[in-house]
Amino acid sequence: MIGTRGVPARYGGFETCLEEVGQRLVKRGHDVTVYCRAAEGDDEVALGEYLGMRLVRLPALRRKTLETLSHTALSVRHAAADRPDVAFVFNAANAPLLPVLRFRRIPVATHVDGLEWKRAKWNGFGQRYYRAAEALAVRWSDALIADARGIQDYYSERFSVATEFIPYGAPVLSGVGTDRIAELGLAPRHYHLVVSRFEPENHVDLAVDAYRRSAAAHPLVVVGSAPYADEYTAEIKRLAGADGRVRLLGALWDQRQLDQLYGNALTYVHGHSVGGTNPSLLRAMGAGAATSAFDVNFNREVLAEFGRFFTNSDELAALYEDAEANREATLRRGHAQLASLHRYEWDGVAESYESLAFRLANRHAGSRSPTPEN
Repeated sequence: MIGTRGVPARYGGFETCLEEVGQRLVKRGHDVTVYCRAAEGDDEVALGEYLGMRLVRLPALRRKTLETLSHTALSVRHAAADRPDVAFVFNAANAPLLPVLRFRRIPVATHVDGLEWKRAKWNGFGQRYYRAAEALAVRWSDALIADARGIQDYYSERFSVATEFIPYGAPVLSGVGTDRIAELGLAPRHYHLVVSRFEPENHVDLAVDAYRRSAAAHPLVVVGSAPYADEYTAEIKRLAGADGRVRLLGALWDQRQLDQLYGNALTYVHGHSVGGTNPSLLRAMGAGAATSAFDVNFNREVLAEFGRFFTNSDELAALYEDAEANREATLRRGHAQLASLHRYEWDGVAESYESLAFRLANRHAGSRSPTPEN
């Protein structure tokens, strides 16, 4: 498994997927190797193990435009020598490196993620690169994985290719306790929650601005940060101002406390707009937190009739107020979300990865692998 920050999962959807799927594949008897980014300044190959997965830690150039690709280049070189039966490569941005694996006749499935080229953090060159990388992923992958129907539709319409639909799973967070939120001065079902990387497309600024505009009485708790996002982080802090109701907790690695924050929130605000199926959204649904989401097809696909949707600060401000004014209806909606999660189970996700791996390995065992030039 190549192309992410690795495990333990402390960053985003890819890492969560690796952790949940990888440990299940290990239990099914497979040898799973995960390539992880080493700590800054560590330039040696470091091996380890986590939940039965073999970890290979390799360095990366700590630059926004080079970090992912530089680490993946080293990972691909290592994997090419290691010769796994199948390589799962995460992020279409890594597609220019796929010929190295194909030259070694290693079957490759690429998880293409969301529409990365739409993110504001990429300038004109970055956007052109991501669009080109999508085309290379189509050309040089043995299979493409999409975690949302909307992503499937995009690749079908733009490239006329089929993708494997494998969504993320949703943990069910029941009986998580309240002692760790009490340490933060919070009461169960008496706060609103945002958990997100600080990127413009995730609309954390909108969530804070809308809250400040509203007459909501329960506090707004914001968990998150991001590398290379100093200006956006400063804007979020400016919008929060001196309002003590807005609690900016920063990055939070204590999983028990994070689970309690999800599991006791009255509402969860999900501003993501360019990704596919998002693990934070699924975690909130699994916690029974009634969700207000930015109005895009990916979020409507997951939430269906159980969500409430917004496109601007005024609409979200009204949703904050309505959730508090109609508390019982809000709680019922959260429970209804929870009951709909049979579509998103990690065991089924792992089975889909395993099935795809077997198909790719068997296909390559029975035929000559094409070269990159073909």
